[in-house]
Amino acid sequence: MKKKILQKLYHGFVQLHILHHTKQEPVYGAWMMEELKKHGYNIGPGTLYPLLNKMEQSGLLTKEKQVVSGKVRKYYSITSLGLEVFIDAGEKAAELFHEIGDKQND
Repeated sequence: MKKKILQKLYHGFVQLHILHHTKQEPVYGAWMMEELKKHGYNIGPGTLYPLLNKMEQSGLLTKEKQVVSGKVRKYYSITSLGLEVFIDAGEKAAELFHEIGDKQND
């Protein structure tokens, strides 16, 4: 039960990570999986690529295909809607984390 609840929460954190990195520069799936792993998220392609596709379908990301070393690689970039969502969610996350930090110091 705990694992399922945490997975749901982490799903949102992963989306924020994706929006954060795509705000900086276009990213591709394998790179994103490695980046997420650095933050403790062990996400495989069967989870990440459907998530990227959903984010694209929702208008948060755009996808551009490029040939790299003879293979097609999909690069994802943030859209203006994605940036708006990222800013709004970031403000709420900062507020929450500030409040959580204050409560832990009580």
